[in-house]
Amino acid sequence: MSERTLQDEIEVARRTIRSDALSMSVGELANLYRDEELIIRPEFQRLFRWELDQKSRLVESILLGIPIPSIFVLQREDGVWEVIDGLQRLSTVLEFMGELRDEYTGELKEPSILSATQYLEELEGIAFNEDTPGARASLTPGQRIAFKRAKIDVKILLPETDEQAKFELFDRLNTGGSQLSAQEIRNAQLLMRDGSFYAWLEELRTNKDFQSTITITDRLYDEAYDMELVCRFFALSRSSNTELKSIGNIDTFVSSKIFSAIDDPKFSRRAQARRFNRTFKLLANTVGESSFKRHDGTRFLGAFSVSAYETVAIGIGENIDAWEAQEEAKPGSVEKQIIAWWKDPDFRSGSGSGIRASTRLSKTLPAARRFFRK
Repeated sequence: MSERTLQDEIEVARRTIRSDALSMSVGELANLYRDEELIIRPEFQRLFRWELDQKSRLVESILLGIPIPSIFVLQREDGVWEVIDGLQRLSTVLEFMGELRDEYTGELKEPSILSATQYLEELEGIAFNEDTPGARASLTPGQRIAFKRAKIDVKILLPETDEQAKFELFDRLNTGGSQLSAQEIRNAQLLMRDGSFYAWLEELRTNKDFQSTITITDRLYDEAYDMELVCRFFALSRSSNTELKSIGNIDTFVSSKIFSAIDDPKFSRRAQARRFNRTFKLLANTVGESSFKRHDGTRFLGAFSVSAYETVAIGIGENIDAWEAQEEAKPGSVEKQIIAWWKDPDFRSGSGSGIRASTRLSKTLPAARRFFRK
C-alpha cells in the first residue's frame, strides 16, 4: 500500500471547501444588503468599531481606485449571503452611503461624515449624500456614481463546504492582524454552529452575580472578555488534570472544549447552568467584587486576576454543594478559604505575571481542585 503524499492531502483538503468568486460593484453590494440578500448578523454587528480615521481611509482608497481586501461570505441553503470576513469594510461603505441598518431594530444608522486623509484633505466634513445633517458638503453626483461603480472582490463559501472547514476558515480569516478578540471569533463560530448554545452562554453572561464578581475594564467588556470567562468556566470544568498538561494555545483549547459540549449528550445545559448560577451567587454573597482579586495577607486589592478566577471559580464550582453547606454552618468560610488559597505555594509560584496559561493551568488548577475539595 503506497504512502499518502502531500499532493493527496492537498486534493482531499481542497474538496472540503467549495467556493466561488465574483467582482461586484459597491452599488450591487448595497442593493443586495438593502434587499436582505446580503446580511450581517446582529450579533456580529457589535464587532463593527472602526474609528473615523479608519473609515475615512477606506473611502479614500475606494475613491482613488486603490484595491481593498476581499469580502468573504457564507452562502446559505436559501441563497442568502452571510458576511464572515470583511465586516468592518462592508459596514463602513454602507454606513457612509446611509444604508447601514441597526440589525436589531431595523432602523438606519446615521450616515458617517468623513475626516481629512493623507491624500484627500478635502474629505474633512464630507458626506455621501446631500443634506446630511452636520456635513460640510457631500460628494458630487459624479463622485457618488464612481464610488458605487468601484469594484470589490467577493469570495463565496458555498453550502457544500464541509462544516468543520467553514469554522476553520472563519478562524483563519479572523486571526493574526485582525481587530477581533479570541472570544469575538469564538462567538461567531458558536453562532455558526448552534445559535441556541450561544444564546445559553449569553444568558449566563448577564447573570448579575457573575457580573458583580468580575472587575474587568471597559475595553475588555468591549472585546467580550466576560463571555470568554463564562466559556473558560465550562471549558476548564470539562478538562481533566491530564488534559491540562497538553493545553498548548489556550484560545484553541477553550474553543475545542466549548464546541465539543454542543454535541455531547452528557452535557446538560440545565444542570450546568444551575451549577454556574449557584457558584457565582455564593461568591457574590460572600466575597463579592473581591472574589478574584489578590489578597496581600491583610486585604484584597488590585485588579481582576484571571489566575484567581480559573482556580477559585472551578474549585468552588466543582464542590458547590459542600461549600454552600459550609458557608451556612460557618459564615465566612468561603472568604477564609480564598484568602488561604493566596498563600498556597503551588498557586503563588504558578500564577505570577508573564506565565503562559498553558504552563499555569497544569499546575494551579489541579492544586485548586485539591485545595477546595470538601
